Amino acid sequence: MQDAQSADSGASQPRPGAANALAGEPSAYLRQHADNPVHWRPFGDEAFGFAAARDVPVFLSIGYAACHWCHVMAHESFEDQETADYLNANFVAIKVDREERPDVDAVYMAATQAISGEGGWPMSVFLTPDGRAFHAGTYFPPRPMPGRPSFRQVLEAVHEAWVERRAAVEHNAESLARGIADSQSATAITLGVTPDPLDAEMLSAAVEALARSEDPVAGGFGAAPKFPPSAVLEFLIRHAAVDSGTAPAARDMAARTLAAMSRSALFDQLDGGFARYSVTRDWSVPHFEKMLYDNAQLLRVHVHWVRLGGSAVYPAAEAAAVAERTADWLLSSLGLAAAPGDAPEAFASSLDADTVVEGEHHEGASYLWTPADQEQVLGPADGAAVALLMNVGIRGTVTGSASPLHPGRALTAAERELWDRVRPTLLGARALRPQPARDEKVVAGWNGLAVAALADAGAILGRPGLVAAAERAAGYLERVHWRAGQGSSPGILVRVSHSGAARGIGGLLEDYAFCCEGLFALYAVTGNQRWYLLAENILLAACRRFAADGTLVDSSGESAQVVNAQGKRPGLDPFDNAAPSGAAAFAGALLSYSALSGSTGHRIMAGNVLSLLPAVATRAPRVAGWLLATAQAALAGPVEAAVAGPDGPEKSVLHRALLLSPSPGLVVAMTADAGRASDGGVPPAVPLLAGRMAGSDGSPQVYLCRGMVCQRPVTSVAELLETLAAMTG
Repeated sequence: MQDAQSADSGASQPRPGAANALAGEPSAYLRQHADNPVHWRPFGDEAFGFAAARDVPVFLSIGYAACHWCHVMAHESFEDQETADYLNANFVAIKVDREERPDVDAVYMAATQAISGEGGWPMSVFLTPDGRAFHAGTYFPPRPMPGRPSFRQVLEAVHEAWVERRAAVEHNAESLARGIADSQSATAITLGVTPDPLDAEMLSAAVEALARSEDPVAGGFGAAPKFPPSAVLEFLIRHAAVDSGTAPAARDMAARTLAAMSRSALFDQLDGGFARYSVTRDWSVPHFEKMLYDNAQLLRVHVHWVRLGGSAVYPAAEAAAVAERTADWLLSSLGLAAAPGDAPEAFASSLDADTVVEGEHHEGASYLWTPADQEQVLGPADGAAVALLMNVGIRGTVTGSASPLHPGRALTAAERELWDRVRPTLLGARALRPQPARDEKVVAGWNGLAVAALADAGAILGRPGLVAAAERAAGYLERVHWRAGQGSSPGILVRVSHSGAARGIGGLLEDYAFCCEGLFALYAVTGNQRWYLLAENILLAACRRFAADGTLVDSSGESAQVVNAQGKRPGLDPFDNAAPSGAAAFAGALLSYSALSGSTGHRIMAGNVLSLLPAVATRAPRVAGWLLATAQAALAGPVEAAVAGPDGPEKSVLHRALLLSPSPGLVVAMTADAGRASDGGVPPAVPLLAGRMAGSDGSPQVYLCRGMVCQRPVTSVAELLETLAAMTG
């Protein structure tokens, strides 16, 4: 009761060790709060032990560095001394970077949605000292608003319930933990049993369900706010490549969404790169943070659209230009080099939504223009013409007078000439403005997505520099994030690194799966067996870490508090969020590995994960995009292609033809001269290459197989494409 009395008086009582403990944390988001008067602690046993010793609840605040409303709540409440005093006196305050601890974020997001009916960031959760949630919400204002209490009111109500109605609080916490456990049981899968065959009609029905939720006018799915449906787009592009009655609809939906996003304010028309989402139906007002995971996925989707051939609605040439700008932006704006002047070796997590101007946070300030700005930079004639072209009017769309640049439609040849001429001038002027902060933590899984995107982009767009960038990032993951196993112990992939040093928790299932996805893609493009072997080691470690007892889980239970919050050991979330679900990506990696290695057991495991699909394919296809995309690859075989024979132009032409094929999930392996076992060399590390050799005349050839049946080797591009078309259809 002493704490309650001091809190009522508004005075903070000093305690041993009571201080803000975030200054030494590597997370940029945590360090943003290091000067708050709130006595923040990082998530861990020490903080929860402190709450238990004081017998007070935990206030858990979860966000990320690029989050606009996280900055708003910090300024309004966490920087306020009176609010901080009350919080410090009656709670132990814990701050979490959701990008470093997605396991923490996921379980408490489930609790927040169950309690409040909404979810998002900042997330504000109240916990018992053992980690069980009993009250939660998102943003709370400093003063009451219609339908939303003030943060101080929430703190006082929770404190009063903790002191006066403790038994009810404990009961609610236990009931919520059981509810989360029950919901996870619904998505549990058993590994190792023979899965039911996939049904092509189910995928066609998923396309039809997506068509019912499409916005055919503005592109995308559903109403505002609109997020890039990256995983769904990958499914639609794969489905469009097969002989199906719904393939044309899939191609048309993908075209409308890709065209709408790339011509809108979601895409940075000056410098490239996509924002996190749009608050409007027509993509005209973005939420300005730029995330690595979004841009890696959208780069890859764009080059896969180019590979498919594009359409009249969104021509391949236009998509290629957007892809090139996005790839260049990734390298220049998110690329992290070991030393100034060096090429990037890894990728930062994000650019902030806000720009700090004269000490104040302003959302999107770097990206906004007025007609007067345009005329000042370009002169009266070009300034007026570009303002009209890029929808910069007297009345702003973000502030009262300022708007982001976007045409909202395809440009004519004359408009394109004007825009190409003035864009460097505008970009130079924008570079003189204050710029958004960059969160420089390296997340293993998101860098895996970037490896896949850059490898595919380099191959499809004919830019070897992008493939080289993918190899540097893969090397960084191997050198910094991967800790090889010793003896019978599997290796560990560390999720996060800062300044070239890995620290923190082991990776989640998504980290292992995304890295495998990237490394298998990089192997297909380069033929360097180093990347296959690294992917194999990471995949086998994932099987032992997340599927050891015959069921699949998203995490390995790093924190007792997280386990308590969900009432049992970690569960499995099969649904895509901003990035593909870890389970779906793991299924894709298993499928690729089984094709390259010939492992029937891993093919069965992929099928076990895909057994989740019938329950969601038509009811919730928008959150099952990567499961659908992986199922499309599995139905296509996937086709296995082994390129054998001496290195040289003929072999390169055959290899490039494979890389340009839109066959869903096509798996490509390539020999190196020194690895041909038929010549007495070292046997290839990739089993798919075993026994593959040049033709009788010494020329390179391609072996094509599907479902354990191989075709006659082909030696020309024409034969290759004809055989691939027959096998894919």
